Amino acid sequence: MAADVIEQVRTWLLARNPEVSAIGWDEDLIDSRFIDSLDFPQLLLLLEELAGRELELTPENVVGFRTLRGIRDTVLADTPGADAVSHD
Repeated sequence: MAADVIEQVRTWLLARNPEVSAIGWDEDLIDSRFIDSLDFPQLLLLLEELAGRELELTPENVVGFRTLRGIRDTVLADTPGADAVSHD
């Protein structure tokens, strides 16, 4: 697995939004239209691949999918390399 999985997520998002050059850690990925309802299942599959496990969507953790920081701190918290770059 790559040492920096969150950067792989950022690269995936930027590839789908060529008009954007950067995505902030706390930028809402849905409200900013980086992902929509059709992209979300693909994002979930990518995150599961990077995490090496199936991710469970619950009302409690779904908010973690809205920002890069949330993905890093909540969704991929137990994934090696997910915290490699803090950008706080």
